[in-house]
Amino acid sequence: QVQLAESGGGAVQAGGSMSLSCAASGRTFSVAAMGWFRQAPGKEREFAAAITWSGGRSAYADSVKGRFTISRDLAKNTVYLQMNSLKPEDTAVYYCAAGDTVWEIRNRFRYEYWGQGTQVTVSS
Repeated sequence: QVQLAESGGGAVQAGGSMSLSCAASGRTFSVAAMGWFRQAPGKEREFAAAITWSGGRSAYADSVKGRFTISRDLAKNTVYLQMNSLKPEDTAVYYCAAGDTVWEIRNRFRYEYWGQGTQVTVSS
C-alpha cells in the first residue's frame, strides 16, 4: 500500500498563486508516476498534471498548461504542484494520485492510490 498526504490549498484571488504538496509513504518503490487530478462540484474528476517518478516526464491538461508546474523530490517522496495565474475555473478539490505505470499518466484509472483531496478556491 501507498499512503498519500496532501498539503496546501485554500483560498486565493484570481491571478494569484498557490502550491500543493503530496508526500508518499509506504511501498513507494512501486510508484512509477504521480499525478494531480481535480474535481469541481457537479463535474467528473479530471486530469491536471502528472509526472513519471524516475524519468521526470511531465504532462499537463491544456487548461493548465503554462500556468501549472508539477515537480517531484525523489529523496522526500513528494510531488508538488505550483499553480500560477489562477482562475475561478480552477476552483475544485485537488487530489494527488500514485500509480505503478508510466503509461497513460493522464488517465485517472491508471492510478491505484489517492489522497484525501484538498480544496482550492479561486475568487474573482
